[in-house]
Amino acid sequence: MRNLDIALLRTLLQVADAASMTVAARRLHMTQGAVSQQVQRLEQMLGQVLLVRGKKGTQLTPQGLSLLPQMRQLVELNDAMLASMSTPDVAGQVRLGVPHDLMGTHLPPILQMFTRQFPAVEIALVAGSSAELKSAFDAGTVDLALTEEPAETASGELLFVENPVWVGKLDGQAWQQRPLPVCLVSATCVFRAPLIAALAGAHIAWRNPLDYPSLEATVAMVQADLAVTALLPSTMPSHLTMLGDDSGLPPLPPFAVTLHAPRQGASTACTALANAIRGL
Repeated sequence: MRNLDIALLRTLLQVADAASMTVAARRLHMTQGAVSQQVQRLEQMLGQVLLVRGKKGTQLTPQGLSLLPQMRQLVELNDAMLASMSTPDVAGQVRLGVPHDLMGTHLPPILQMFTRQFPAVEIALVAGSSAELKSAFDAGTVDLALTEEPAETASGELLFVENPVWVGKLDGQAWQQRPLPVCLVSATCVFRAPLIAALAGAHIAWRNPLDYPSLEATVAMVQADLAVTALLPSTMPSHLTMLGDDSGLPPLPPFAVTLHAPRQGASTACTALANAIRGL
């Protein structure tokens, strides 16, 4: 008898949702080769070609599209079975602080699985910059906080480390302009100080063309080729592109994604959510 591997299905769903094997690999914290191998294993098991690569990115074949609803259903059934085994006393509200760029990338699959397993836990999300969220955790206005911190001085519990990359429009020209137009999510963006230092070290003048700080506005400016930005590779939208060494833009130092959680006295709901986030 053949048995489907739920992990392989999850990988394919990530690729399908991101329309990019590269982006899926970053979000899964796997190498692109490992993602490709998992997709190939699933294709061999099913005897179908499920993905093709084209000008619009990685897309499902007609066979993959026809199987997609069933794959989602199997993954959801797996999660529902786990939820039925959840501990009844894990209940209550947890206030979770999350940086803007992690809100729509790393968090959704974790929260989806968590809420299925612990349906009695209410999660209140608080978005902000890492500095704002660290202060909120210290003040007790959030119960847990995800933050991005310079790797050398990270104070939270280490989840993973990535080097921020310069991001621009595919085939765009904004990176060639001087002063360099740079958009950041907010004035307190954790990448701001090292970015400014890196540009100064490379003798590249820069300007900020955006008066309305937000992740959506920043991405829109980059997509319109009016600016570049800096993001962790795993949070980069699939319709944008990384600017390589040939752009002449300076490398940026590594950053750690960290978790700030109570060391004692946490509720069962807070502890359960913290453990789920540790699976990032």
